[in-house]
Amino acid sequence: MNHADTCRTGRTVAAMISAGLVSAALGLPLAAFAAGNPCAAGSQATRAANPCAANPCAAKNPCAAKNPCAAKNPCAAKAIQRPAGYKPYKGDRAELVAAGKKLFSDKSLSTNNSSCATCHTDYAGYQASFTQPYPHKVEMAQGTYGMKQIHLDEMVQLCITTPMAGKALDWKSKDLAALVAYMEEEQKGYKEHAKKNPCAAKNPCAAKNPCAAKNPCAAK
Repeated sequence: MNHADTCRTGRTVAAMISAGLVSAALGLPLAAFAAGNPCAAGSQATRAANPCAANPCAAKNPCAAKNPCAAKNPCAAKAIQRPAGYKPYKGDRAELVAAGKKLFSDKSLSTNNSSCATCHTDYAGYQASFTQPYPHKVEMAQGTYGMKQIHLDEMVQLCITTPMAGKALDWKSKDLAALVAYMEEEQKGYKEHAKKNPCAAKNPCAAKNPCAAKNPCAAK
């Protein structure tokens, strides 16, 4: 073996050792690291025995944002779907709305320093379908989890677990009931907002937006 071959071999071994150390430090199996797949975790046998173990669609997974596994994963939608026998928390309406308003801006519900208000301040970011009574079809729910329609409490859970990368709230919790109550008020306000501004649900920055430059809505 000449000097060049020795150097190449040395670098390869060093890289393998380094990969092993990094993998061990992160608690990842070496096979997953070597494969270069950030979604891979656990052995095939483990995944077969428990499809929820080592879930490649988990909130903190670097694949989460554009995860091709989401809709087909048997565990993915369970966290945001109403459980059997579900009975939401009941309490004083005004108190729940007030608590929900605070939670709406609470970044501790996320793992990426965001809150509901990050996207939805002043009625921004809502789709036109938000004016419809729940349950109804929502593109995010259908495209990501294959849900043909969604309830408002499920939508709250979806927003927390997906865009905010947080943990779903306890279905019986006051916090979930509070956010739902506030979102019901937010929906009422949005309906009035949409009546005054018919372009509200459309993105004024979109390339083919009928509300753009020559549209009578543009100036408003």
